[in-house]
Amino acid sequence: MNKKWISFLSSVFSMLLTFSLLTGCGTKPSPSAGSYGQTGSDSDSEKKLSVVASFYPMYDFTQKIGGDRVKVTNLIPSGMEPHDWEPTASDLAALEQADVFVYSGAGMEQWVEDVLNSLEHQDLVTVEASEGITLREGHSHGDEDASESHEEEHETHHDLDETGYDPHVWMAPGNAKQQMENIKNALVKADPDNKEYYASNYSRWSGECDKLDQEYRDRLGEVSGKDIVVSHEAFGYLCEAYGLNQLGIQGIEPDSEPNPGRMAEIQDFVAERGVKVIFSEELVSPKVAQAIADATGAEVRVLSPLEGLSDEQQAAGDDYFSVMRQNLDALKEALQ
Repeated sequence: MNKKWISFLSSVFSMLLTFSLLTGCGTKPSPSAGSYGQTGSDSDSEKKLSVVASFYPMYDFTQKIGGDRVKVTNLIPSGMEPHDWEPTASDLAALEQADVFVYSGAGMEQWVEDVLNSLEHQDLVTVEASEGITLREGHSHGDEDASESHEEEHETHHDLDETGYDPHVWMAPGNAKQQMENIKNALVKADPDNKEYYASNYSRWSGECDKLDQEYRDRLGEVSGKDIVVSHEAFGYLCEAYGLNQLGIQGIEPDSEPNPGRMAEIQDFVAERGVKVIFSEELVSPKVAQAIADATGAEVRVLSPLEGLSDEQQAAGDDYFSVMRQNLDALKEALQ
């Protein structure tokens, strides 16, 4: 455990002791400000399973499988990029009061191990939703030699990130289906009386994943282009599933800007492959993508990694499936 976490957690323990004395043993806190919404009235919520989800896809999948039998809190507030986010003391307090904690894993939530080790809540059911999914190796571009060929860059992953894996597993519908199944199993473990209800919801939404997968296969099977340039490499599982190639301006985490050599390399790739669209995303500044587009005559459009929804998307009623279909429309138009 690093020094920052040791200092943080030591201060949290005293807060948790005070919190537990104030809340007593019969009630649970309402969702924090990070929640995307509440389910049911306060009286109804006492009968629901209390679930904390690490970030948006986990929140959405849990809400779909849990339906009206769960009350789900999303830890990460709307509009916040999740890669570098870390929980606050109030988030740990919410976990102490929850029945189930759902996180994606594969290195997406790098704070999870330290947080779970700090909790006193021995009955908390935890689920790493990516369990059972074959993970892709991750890499960054910080130390890559700009003279490497583009083909070699797509075929090798030699500069691993901190976790060693690409955590964006939910971007392939088949993986989302597996994550939903893992979440269903966790809800059943915590609430076996409602096993058939959770299984029925899973059957419905796993079918929607299959339908979405077929739509991607049908529509992307018609395009002639296969190369996409994206803000950060969040689309590896999607590209792998449907025969596309991604070139990321940044690596797995969207927290750095490319050096001049990398910029030149990307611009050469765009020109050589006839790329017409540079994809940015909602939670990352588009300025680097726009610079590449300006230099190459391409245009900038949005391709969402679904790491979080904006306030506007929430107001419009968007969810995993609607945003993935928006992505499909964007890909089809850019590649045809």
